[in-house]
Amino acid sequence: MKPRKDELLGWFGHFQKKISDGIIHFAHKRYRKIGQFAVDRRYLTAAFFITLFVVGMALFNTGWVKKAFMPEFESDQVSVDVTMPEGAPYSRALEVLAQLQRAQQELVDEVDARTDGEGKLIENWYTRSRRDSVIAIIKLAPAEVRDMSAKEAAIRLRELMGDVPDAKSVSVQYSHRDDGPGFELSIRHPDLDVLRVAVTDLENQLRTYDALYDVRNNLESASEEIRIELKPGAQKLGLTMSDVTRQVRQAYYGEEVQRLPREGQDVKVMVHYPIESRRSIESLKHFRVRTADGREVPLLSVAELHYAPGIKRIQRWNGNRAARVSADLKDSVREDIMTDLEENFFEGWEKRYPGIQRGSVGQAEGEARFIKEVMGLYLVAFFVMYAMLAIAFHSYWQPLLILVAMPYAYVGAIYGHAVMGMTMAIFSYFGIAAAAGVVVNDNLVLIDYTNRLREKGMKPLEAIIEAGVVRFRPIMLTTATTIVGLTPMMMERSIQAKFLIPIVVSLVAGVFIAFFVTLLMVPALYAIGVDIADFRARTKQKVKSKFSRKKLAEDVATQI
Repeated sequence: MKPRKDELLGWFGHFQKKISDGIIHFAHKRYRKIGQFAVDRRYLTAAFFITLFVVGMALFNTGWVKKAFMPEFESDQVSVDVTMPEGAPYSRALEVLAQLQRAQQELVDEVDARTDGEGKLIENWYTRSRRDSVIAIIKLAPAEVRDMSAKEAAIRLRELMGDVPDAKSVSVQYSHRDDGPGFELSIRHPDLDVLRVAVTDLENQLRTYDALYDVRNNLESASEEIRIELKPGAQKLGLTMSDVTRQVRQAYYGEEVQRLPREGQDVKVMVHYPIESRRSIESLKHFRVRTADGREVPLLSVAELHYAPGIKRIQRWNGNRAARVSADLKDSVREDIMTDLEENFFEGWEKRYPGIQRGSVGQAEGEARFIKEVMGLYLVAFFVMYAMLAIAFHSYWQPLLILVAMPYAYVGAIYGHAVMGMTMAIFSYFGIAAAAGVVVNDNLVLIDYTNRLREKGMKPLEAIIEAGVVRFRPIMLTTATTIVGLTPMMMERSIQAKFLIPIVVSLVAGVFIAFFVTLLMVPALYAIGVDIADFRARTKQKVKSKFSRKKLAEDVATQI
């Protein structure tokens, strides 16, 4: 006696069959009514999904959903790097190191006071000072032990550290990647003096924003230098600027007179004044310059000395002197700050400094270039897919109906990032592209099955409803398996998974929103297309009937 089919399935097979039958039952009993409602009220359905799209774009463009070029992944350590100007004494580096260590101790004391000594923020601490830099690496306690994030600890440490006015740069890093300052602007002007004043004015404005700290520029003019200008009578003695500056350099820096080979290398032999005669700037008052005829005259009798800002490097952009103003961000509010500057500062600033130019650099420039390239590639992909679908379906209208879900993959990603409180970054767009491929496939099978039903003689509106019912299970299973399979990764909190979470959020949210677009909006748009086709047919018939009656009247008039 053969075993029954039910016995061969087993309990797991029965469970699987029960789920499959439940999905089919839902499609026939529930979805059919919902789909019929959407088709019957197709203009209301289309208006609802258009509103959903507009609201999503508004969330993105108004800053409710933060955006950045690269996502920010906090590390378990904070590093501080203070770069000192060229020629700074080592004693100054030690002072900065002590300033940094005091800030670290104050931060620990604050945490102890707030947690009654039970909180732990720092596990160990490493510092190093050199003449040109001071470095500190702070190993933080595990995230579940400390009550401050790495970002909060880094920002608070920088506040407690205070200003280092003579430093070239002060960098506080708390993430796994260092993209430089979060806010950067390039300022250009042909006149260096005007450029300096304009940069200072802009820096003062940036310091009024609480979200910005460590506002600085790269003109490198913190140290001063001595400028030598010849007096009118110097030329009568046969002296030129080259003669004077060369002799000063020989006396204080030295002149190479010989090279001695030693252990495979050359050792320079330099001749200059003894250390006692060149220890201080005051020695220039007693410096004597030799003329062409061998006489020696005091330097101050033939030249004037004065202090002026030193220029270590001249930067240019399209032929103009350029400077870069930068600052670090406490929050992702760069767009808000730029909007406020455009509305309340830049207009008057450009009037005060005629000829001044500005432009985005750094992260903003990279983001703009990436978005431009990605949008171009998306447009190319869109038109290629449209052309292929138009050839396959022999229609110009149906490919648009299939591709309409692609923008909703983007809007779904926006809603997903808003719910998760995440920042949309470069990896998010990769997930949007993956979601677009999934939802286009769902629309494709829906429209294709609708066309096959119409070839069998079914009416258009009945065909789109029946296609949704029949294809409900594969479309729903595609969506469900994608969401269920990626949810564990989306919930993962390890550092290794954080780079993939933006992709997963975009893919899951995009597929979820597009599920309803495929089963509700696409049938509604299909019905609207049928209405348009009927309207065109009726209009064409009316015009044809009117033309026929007119021709008949003309024929009768001709016969009479």
